[in-house]
This record gives sequence, structure tokens and C-alpha cells, in this order.
Amino acid sequence: MIKEDVRYVLSLSFFWSRSVLMNRGFLWLLFWCNLLGTVYGYIWYDNQLAYTLQNYPAALLVFVPDSPTASLFFTLSLLFLLYPPSLPWLKKVGHVIQGLAVVTSIKYGVWAVSMIVAGWSFGGDVIWQDFMLIASHLAMAVEALLYVRFFGFGMVSLIIAAGWTLLNDVMDYTFEIYPYLPYELNDYVGGVRTFTFTLTILSFIAGWLALKQAKRL
Repeated sequence: MIKEDVRYVLSLSFFWSRSVLMNRGFLWLLFWCNLLGTVYGYIWYDNQLAYTLQNYPAALLVFVPDSPTASLFFTLSLLFLLYPPSLPWLKKVGHVIQGLAVVTSIKYGVWAVSMIVAGWSFGGDVIWQDFMLIASHLAMAVEALLYVRFFGFGMVSLIIAAGWTLLNDVMDYTFEIYPYLPYELNDYVGGVRTFTFTLTILSFIAGWLALKQAKRL
């Protein structure tokens, strides 16, 4: 029994090893999965984007599609792994994007799952799309944590990412352009707002701890 457990742990460690995660074929697979998910995510926000454009300044559009933008950051981060830049300024840009990818992917991955489950707990209908969204958003958070050790960003980029994410929170709840909530949560926007800001801080801390684990702090 102990031997079987050891083999299981070793098989998991192999699957998540550098040789697998940094394999170019695997990176390209992740890239296309994330790119398609990003496109689908922006399409998912189509109605809210149109409504925001009609009723708010166009500059606020960038703050509307939270999860797809997080996925876009991660997709671009994979490109920087596939084609490491040689120019110093481009490398710095890549590090900021990677920091954004980590903080926003953790934050919105967990946030979306939490909102779906909260909607269920308040009596919302359970539909098959919910399970698809849960799986895809959990994957966002997991892949971000897995790739921190391969990204090159440091504390400065992580702080920039946290600042951007907090700004996004402020815009969402000041102008009420936050992602559409399950109907059952519409009377609890104040609680959702508090949870959202708290989750941004926790996502920053998670990224910081991951950086420490990667020994870049």
C-alpha cells in the first residue's frame, strides 16, 4: 500500500515537472487552449460590453471583461516563455504581464467559482454551463500558480499587478460595471464587493508566497 502511494506521488511530481510543463509542445497546447478560452470569454461579455459602451465612457470598457483579460495576460505570458525576449525593455514588459497573469488569474479564477457556488447556495438553478465555468476558472488559478517558478517577474511587477487589479475593483464597484452576478446575489452586492477586494489582496499574497517558493525574493 505504501509503495503504491509513493508511486502515485512520484507520478504526480513527474507530470508537473519542469520537463513536462516547459515542454514546447505542452506550452503550445496551453497557449491555444488559453487563447480560445480568452476569445470565448470576450464573446461571453458581449452584451455587457455593448451596454457599457452605450451608457459609460469608452475608457471603462477595459475594466469590464475581467476573466478574459486575466486569461489574455496568461496567454501572452506563455508566448514570453516560448520566445524569451532579448531586448531589456521587452523583457521588463513581459515580466509585468506575467505578474498580471498570476494575480488576475488567481483572483478571477477563484472569484468566478465562488460566485457560482454562492448563487447555488441561495437557491439558484444548477446548469451545465456552471460546471464548464468552474472547471475553466479553477484551471486559470492552478496554471498561474504552477508557472510562477518559470516566469521571470519579481516583486515590482507583482505590486504593479496588484495595483491594477485593485484599480479594476474600484472601477467595477464605483461605476457598477462588475461582472453580472447570479440573480440570487443581486441583493448582496455589498458583500460581494468586500469579498472581491479581499480576494485581490489574498491573490497578491498567494503570488508573493509563490515567488518565495520559487526563491526569487
